[in-house]
Amino acid sequence: MTHIAADATAELTLTVNGRETTLAVAPRTTLSDVLRDRLGLTGTHVGCEHGVCGMCTVLVDGEAARACLLFAVQCEGAEITTVEGLGSAGDQHPLQRAFSHHHALQCGFCTPGMLMSSYDLLAGGTYDEATLAEDMSGVLCRCTGYRGILAAVADVAVAHPEGVPAPRAAVPAALVGRSGSASAAAPASGHDEDAAGAPAEITVPSGPPTVTVEVEEALASPVEDVWAVLADFERLAACLPGAEMTADLGGGRYRGAAKVALGPVSLAFDGLAHVVEHDPAAHVMRVLAQGADRGGSSTHAVIRLAADGREDGGTTLRAGADVHLSGRVAQFGRALAGDVSRRLFEQFAASVDEAARTGEAPAPRSGPSPVRLVLAALRARLRAVLRRRRDARTAGS
Repeated sequence: MTHIAADATAELTLTVNGRETTLAVAPRTTLSDVLRDRLGLTGTHVGCEHGVCGMCTVLVDGEAARACLLFAVQCEGAEITTVEGLGSAGDQHPLQRAFSHHHALQCGFCTPGMLMSSYDLLAGGTYDEATLAEDMSGVLCRCTGYRGILAAVADVAVAHPEGVPAPRAAVPAALVGRSGSASAAAPASGHDEDAAGAPAEITVPSGPPTVTVEVEEALASPVEDVWAVLADFERLAACLPGAEMTADLGGGRYRGAAKVALGPVSLAFDGLAHVVEHDPAAHVMRVLAQGADRGGSSTHAVIRLAADGREDGGTTLRAGADVHLSGRVAQFGRALAGDVSRRLFEQFAASVDEAARTGEAPAPRSGPSPVRLVLAALRARLRAVLRRRRDARTAGS
């Protein structure tokens, strides 16, 4: 038996939907977290996380298994099939077509688990019409009444008495290779990679961000001096609390590392940033960024920076960010994540002002204080609540 330190990672190789993938994972990371947060295969839903609801059912070496009950390191060398691998939009599996025909879904949350569980039942040759309801009871549904589900499975069983067809699609893992934490036999993101293994493009998750931040700070330095800092990515990175640039990959792409601790959660991110817009005349830039830590937490962000000169000779520094969080870091609520992000920007703005004034990169600093960040954010939220109550009393009187 191999023993792995709590803060160490293990290299894991497994085949997901027909593609071999290698990742560095923490020993406590579940298979469901790897599939969703590291590989972007969010069709594997997570419900109870106790193996009861069946939402996270996948095939492991051809047999149904609860992904939330498996540590990823237990799946070394295994072949994993998720609902994305069952069929594609253009070539649906018979089970998918039958579920659609019988409207065997309503909210759709249980549907991936139902599909993978029914595939396991039909492929295993144990289908019995008399026990179908019991055989499908391992996946819970709260809104269909199960009738459409059972009818769909029964139809496929009749149409394919010799056995249900095999999964049709080999879907690449959307986020493999990000932050240098994973590699694949073929570029899973669909983009070429450079010699250092960095993806040529950053994949920003679809859907609404976890939090959107829009802030501005008044700086004493002139706008051209501030822009000189923003345009020099090494100096810019040095202004980010707890961050450092580790490599210039060319083409406006940079590798970096950042450390942050929030209460009991300590995170050390390895990340990639890509400057996709840089306008010296307008003093505007846009950056795509992504990072992942050993424990499976990940961040993706679209960051907008703009510097506007003021009549008094100073600068208004504006920043906006659409931030997508997953893993442990996502356990913090949207409001707290937004407040902490604003506190980090205040520290960043102060460092930019200092660098603009001195013409040098700011002195290296340790990561942001978790206690101060959280307490400051909580104090700000408490003041806002008290202010709203005071305004309500004033309006009522």
